[in-house]
Amino acid sequence: MAPLRFSANLSWLFPELPGLLARLQAAGSSGFEAAEVAWPYAEPPEALARAAQEAGLRLVLINTPPGDQEKGEMGLGAVPGRQAAFREGLEQAVRSGHCLMGRRYSIPGKGAVARGGLVCSAAFLRLEGIHLMAGRVPQGADPAAIKAEMETVFLENLRHAAGVLAQEDLVGLLEPINTRITDPQYFLDTPQQAAAILQKVGRPNLQLQMDIFHWQIMDGNLTGNIREFLPIVGHVQVAQVPGRGEPSSPGELNFPYLFQLLEDEGYKGFVGCEYRPQGDTVEGLSWLRSYWDRRGHPEAGQ
Repeated sequence: MAPLRFSANLSWLFPELPGLLARLQAAGSSGFEAAEVAWPYAEPPEALARAAQEAGLRLVLINTPPGDQEKGEMGLGAVPGRQAAFREGLEQAVRSGHCLMGRRYSIPGKGAVARGGLVCSAAFLRLEGIHLMAGRVPQGADPAAIKAEMETVFLENLRHAAGVLAQEDLVGLLEPINTRITDPQYFLDTPQQAAAILQKVGRPNLQLQMDIFHWQIMDGNLTGNIREFLPIVGHVQVAQVPGRGEPSSPGELNFPYLFQLLEDEGYKGFVGCEYRPQGDTVEGLSWLRSYWDRRGHPEAGQ
C-alpha cells in the first residue's frame, strides 16, 4: 500500500506569514509536494505559478469564486438567479489554474479563448480539481421550500461545468459543508446529498470532495461512509473535531486509524491539510513528520 500524499491548504496553514507567496515557500520548505488555495485570485497567476515552482510545489485544488461576500454569498453553484455569475467565476477559476498552459482553451458557446500570453509553468500544469461551491440558501428563504429549485439550478450549472472542465482534463469537486457549526445556511451539507446529485448529473469528471471534519459533524459513521463513497471521492481534507486543529490535537477523531483506512481502501489522491494551527504551523506539523518517518514520502508521480 502506497503512503498517502498530503497537500498544504494555504488558506489555513501558515497564518503567521503575510501572504500567499510566502506561504508557498514555507510549505515547500516543510516537505509538502503540493498545495491548495481556496481563492488565489488576488495574486497575479504568473507570480503564483513562479512561486509554486520555486517552492517545488504543484497546485492541486482551488475553489470557484465565492460571489459577493458582503451580501453573504459563499459560492454560487446552486443559487437561483446567479447562474451567469457562477459561469463567469468558473471561467476565472479555469484561467487562474490549468489555463496557464500555452495552448488555447474553449468555453462551450464561446469557442476558443486565448490565454493572454501567460507563461506556462509546470507548477500549474498538474492542477487536479476545482471545488464547485454550491453556495448558501438565500437570506430570508425557507430552506425546505427552496431546496428543489436550488437542486435544479445546481444540476444545470454542474452539467455546464463538466463540459468546460472536460476541455481541460480537470475534475470538478462537490464538497458538503456542515450546517451544524460552520455554515448553517449552506445548501450542500451531507455526502449522501452530494452523491445523489452526482448520480443525477452522471458526468465522470465530477467527483466528491471529502472533508472529514464536515462529514464527522454531520453524520459520523466515518468508516462506513469512507468505504461507501471513496470510489467517487477525488480529494480528501482533514482537521480534528470539534476544534478544527491539527489531526494530532485533542478531539473526537483517531487519525492514525483513518489514515490507515484510506490506505487500505486504496485512496490515491491528495489529503489536504485544511485546519487551523493551534500555534506555530511548522511545530504543529509534528504529526505529519511522524507519518513520513513511519510510511515515507510517496514516490514522485505516484
